[in-house]
Amino acid sequence: MLNYKYKDRLFINLFGREEHKEWVLSLYNAVNGTSYTDKDVIEINTMEDVVYMGMKNDVSFLLGHEISIYEHQSTCNPNMPLRMLVYLGRLYDKYTKQNRLNVYGDTQIHIPLPQLVVFYNGLQDMPDEKELHLRDAFPKGMDKDKADVAVRVRMLNINYDHNRELMESCKPLSEYAWFIDRIRKHRKTTDVESAVDEAIDEMPKEFTIRNYLIGNRTEVKMGFLTEYNEAETMEMFKEEGREEGREEGREELVDIYTELKSAGRNADADRFMTDVTYRKQVLAERSKNIRVRK
Repeated sequence: MLNYKYKDRLFINLFGREEHKEWVLSLYNAVNGTSYTDKDVIEINTMEDVVYMGMKNDVSFLLGHEISIYEHQSTCNPNMPLRMLVYLGRLYDKYTKQNRLNVYGDTQIHIPLPQLVVFYNGLQDMPDEKELHLRDAFPKGMDKDKADVAVRVRMLNINYDHNRELMESCKPLSEYAWFIDRIRKHRKTTDVESAVDEAIDEMPKEFTIRNYLIGNRTEVKMGFLTEYNEAETMEMFKEEGREEGREEGREELVDIYTELKSAGRNADADRFMTDVTYRKQVLAERSKNIRVRK
């Protein structure tokens, strides 16, 4: 059984923690073409304990009059503008309450300018940069120009040998890309744990993130094990749905597994993944509840 307290991905631990503010600032500078040097200008406000629609915010922070939301994705997800809109709404609600801003008053309040970025490092071939828009989610045939809400998300490809200018501007990001690339190469001939060990051992001594990886080797390996385990689970559910000839069945399995994990019910999620009898029981209960609500 995997220890899910190490479930946070390496990207989040490198670029979303108080102890790594200098790396967060370096990433912000690289993305925005700025040159801030004081890491204390960063105020991390990630809503780690808030789950909405089965989603958790990866990294968010305030810098001056801007609020940045950074998400790490290993798959190309066209729904990120909608997800970012949900995150942003929750963060603005938190911001106005913390700063005692009256959204119901007759005085114009001021809120931070949003910067929404997805860092992609999946296996699908993607350009260095791509824009995702909420308008693409609106039904076909609609006059999308009439929409009263617009959301743009920048998706940056951070795979090794992509976005070289960005990588040169942020050393920790470049090293992270190198590390992931090495793990993938070793993964072709060995298991996940060994692949991570070999990549860490091969890392050049001058790498900024090397000491962190060595000092947290166990946690890093557990994080990758969890990620690979979950990826294999999703593939199993997809195959199960195909065998039953039900696309909606596949989606339902993935939704339930994700909901259990997001709610912190890791033992139930593991059981749902491995115990067919329990899985059928959960599906039956879910179906019954849906019929009752109707």
